Amino acid sequence: MSAGKTPKVLLVIGGGIAAYKSCELVRLIRKGGGDVTCVITNGGQQFVTPMALAALSENPVHTTLWDLKNEAEMGHIQLSREADLVVVCPATADLMAKMAAGIADDLATTLILATDKPVMAVPAMNVRMWQHEATQRNAMWLRQAGVNVVDPDVGAMACGEFGPGRLPEPEMIWLEIASMLGIDPGDVGAAEIAEFVEEADPEPKGGLGGLLSSLIPRSTPKRTEHEIEAQWSEEQVQEQPGEVDESEGPVLATKGSASSAPPTDPEATNHTVKTGAGNAAPEPIEGDAQPVAVGGDPLEGQPDFDEDPEHRPLYGKHVLITAGPTREAIDPVRYIANRSSGKQGFAIAGAAAAAGARVTLVAGPVWLETPPGVDRIDVESARDMADAVKGALPADAAIMVAAVSDWRSKDTSEEKIKKRGSAPPALMLTENPDILANTAAGGKRPRLLIGFAAETENVIENAKAKRKRKGVDWIVANDVSWTDGKSVMGGAENRVHIVTEHDVESLEEMPKADVARELIDRVAQALDDEDDDE
Repeated sequence: MSAGKTPKVLLVIGGGIAAYKSCELVRLIRKGGGDVTCVITNGGQQFVTPMALAALSENPVHTTLWDLKNEAEMGHIQLSREADLVVVCPATADLMAKMAAGIADDLATTLILATDKPVMAVPAMNVRMWQHEATQRNAMWLRQAGVNVVDPDVGAMACGEFGPGRLPEPEMIWLEIASMLGIDPGDVGAAEIAEFVEEADPEPKGGLGGLLSSLIPRSTPKRTEHEIEAQWSEEQVQEQPGEVDESEGPVLATKGSASSAPPTDPEATNHTVKTGAGNAAPEPIEGDAQPVAVGGDPLEGQPDFDEDPEHRPLYGKHVLITAGPTREAIDPVRYIANRSSGKQGFAIAGAAAAAGARVTLVAGPVWLETPPGVDRIDVESARDMADAVKGALPADAAIMVAAVSDWRSKDTSEEKIKKRGSAPPALMLTENPDILANTAAGGKRPRLLIGFAAETENVIENAKAKRKRKGVDWIVANDVSWTDGKSVMGGAENRVHIVTEHDVESLEEMPKADVARELIDRVAQALDDEDDDE
């Protein structure tokens, strides 16, 4: 969208119980600076009144195709053309079927068929209806036609059943709308979706213990980790050693009751004995542990441990880094991936370790040597990486360099998919977890959270929008377009723009190792400034 233009959203509200959430969605679009016009079906009016939507949107609400005044001017055509984005929310099974078949029997379906603007559908229906082959086929056809069909959430239904089919929360729908329009979502970022993410991905409580904890009230108030640690430290101070009470018996073993010393390791013996032929190492005694041969020095390549770490500014800090691509399996032979080589992420991990940090590197499938002093965790898919990142937290800083696949195959074939005639197989995709946004909104958010943005156009503008949308502190953006037959992905050099809340710093093109050092210098300074403020 052009700068300064107010984005216009045409919101089509279907007839389902989830229609009540459309009121909150209208409010969020208005709060984000957008203009929203509502079209509500006859079924939708059973759950939400046009008067409420008109009051929230401050625009007329359209309900029928047979409005004489509007249709004299072909009002349904104007509605479909004036909007920048058409959003169908909730998209019922009936609406999706009509959209897929091209049926236009009311105002909503007519303008959807007549529009030349992007269309986004947010399904909401019973779990069985969503999983039905007909609905899945309609969703696939709509995606093939260019409609952005957002996968429903998994959760409890109004009908009492549980599973996929629940309408996502309005905050998440608005973030998707802002992403499609390429606009700043405003204040609707990590702070407002944190509660939603926590509800969507709670700490697991399984088995009998989880059941009992939900039924039996706590006898003591719940305490934080810091409160427990403080109490433990206090008890350790109070338990000072005093006089030994010998009333219970002697402290030392009585004569003849002591056990013999355990076998010794000959490698640990550092003295020699005199023999007729001169000094020699002691002869091994039966039962002594024998030395185990270790190939090379196990600490070879590790950075030296200095008594004075002043020149290592990240000393004592934990830095979490992701790098490389992810692979999303289609069948045992094929997968979805990207061109990321992992070189930039590995260079940043090496620079952080050299600066004294304890580094955890979560790496996708790459063939790069692990930098000295780095703890590496290898993963394959986006879901594997999400689990590894969650397990590696907490951290002082997290730098998410990995190029994570946005989509994966919904159904992975256990056998190689064979050709069947000339028609290609239908590949149904589903969205991967958003590792960066979930980390930003989670309870173990690092003090400094940095994401990477690989762009091909409007690099800085897209990076600014992504920073707010994901709720992170910095975005490091680079242009990955192919120029003269080469790209940053897989190359040896990089040119990045560091986007923060208040500033954009553009670095000159340089080797990726130099980019890593420049970035780590700024990370160390930011953490140091934060320590000074506390």
